[in-house]
Amino acid sequence: MSERTERSEGSEGMPGGLGMSERTERSEGREGMPGGLGMSERTERSEGREGGRRAVRPARRSAGVGRLAGPALRYLLLLLMTVLLVGPFLWQLSTALKSTGEPIYGPDTTLLPTDPTFGNFGKVTEVIPVWRYIGNSAIVASASVLTNCLLGAMAGYALARMRFRGRGAVFAALLASLVVPFEVIMVNVFLTVRSLGLVDTLLGVLLPGAVSGLSILVMRTAFLALPRETEEAAAIDGAGEWARFWRVALPSVRGSLAVVGVFSFLFAWDDFLWPLIVLKNPDNFTLTVGLQYLSGTFTNDQRVVAAGTMIAVVPLLAVFFALQRMFFRGIGEGGVKG
Repeated sequence: MSERTERSEGSEGMPGGLGMSERTERSEGREGMPGGLGMSERTERSEGREGGRRAVRPARRSAGVGRLAGPALRYLLLLLMTVLLVGPFLWQLSTALKSTGEPIYGPDTTLLPTDPTFGNFGKVTEVIPVWRYIGNSAIVASASVLTNCLLGAMAGYALARMRFRGRGAVFAALLASLVVPFEVIMVNVFLTVRSLGLVDTLLGVLLPGAVSGLSILVMRTAFLALPRETEEAAAIDGAGEWARFWRVALPSVRGSLAVVGVFSFLFAWDDFLWPLIVLKNPDNFTLTVGLQYLSGTFTNDQRVVAAGTMIAVVPLLAVFFALQRMFFRGIGEGGVKG
């Protein structure tokens, strides 16, 4: 009993008083100087947050300005490219539609004709047999499209799918032919055409461009992008090499065929130097060669020359707009393999 009494007295006596003082000091410490420091820290933190918010606002504003400046710069570049590419065409069209009294040069010149007329196009048909020349150009360009699509597809399929000795050397020679200008080999090509007796014929105009390295390269890339499983399944069913090419692979690359066709038609229709060298009889002239007579006859009337240029451009635009969907699809056919 005496021990319990001492323990209770000890708990209520000095030790108990010390415990109360410790609690009091701790509470005072929480409310005193340390507590004051905590308040200052909170104030500093709140001020730091406010300063950070103030710093973030200019950063956000600069980021917003940057986001607006990027598209604005892109649209400005697109507008500049549009002016550079479409501007000459619009100027030629405006010149072709202007009457004799309207100026085409000088400070008084306007883009839109004040008195548009189609009389300049009629003068073109009076000076040269334009329809005959259009027919000759159409024959050469159409034949070039057929030969480039067929021969280019066959050569491209062979380089993409077949394994034969010297395939790497053939492909290297194909790439080298793309960087050799036609003017370098033009004399040898002319001697070859003359030895074949094809001078002054439309076949002689067609022969050098019957198939180009670009056509083969485009078709090879398109065939490499096709999965092999379809052709292997056709081979298991008994299809030969030609059947796999004609019935399986070729229908799958129609977009690339459209690309080859558009470029082939463009190059054959616009070609001027080679037809000028090969053709002698005016009845066999293509349109680009026949239009040179406009410059000699109407030297001082650029309106008629511009009208002839528009006549030559219209078929190109018609072919492109007719095949534009397949053309753009074919550009991306070889982008992702398999």
